[in-house]
Amino acid sequence: MNEAVFSAVYDTPERARRVERALRPEVGDIDGDRTTVGLAREGDTLEVTVRATDLTALRAGLNTWLGLVDVAERAGGAGGSGSTGGEGDSGDDSRPGVDRDGDGAAG
Repeated sequence: MNEAVFSAVYDTPERARRVERALRPEVGDIDGDRTTVGLAREGDTLEVTVRATDLTALRAGLNTWLGLVDVAERAGGAGGSGSTGGEGDSGDDSRPGVDRDGDGAAG
């Protein structure tokens, strides 16, 4: 089993809780035959653990969950120092295909 863990640290525990609540319903719904995910929150830190049977599935699972965290942060205005691009971060998002300036075009 392959595993990757990523953590996001938010400005307040309430912001971390908001993102966790947005993601919680997706746990189990999105899991496939080859991937599973776990969420854990302690205070202002949210931890996402993706487990997969192979590296291709792990990469796909990470892409999915990083995207979901990003959407949850943007929807809740919960960007923090460990955010993946939500409100309140520096906007320095070097991931390819990301709409950095909000004009609808990636890059």
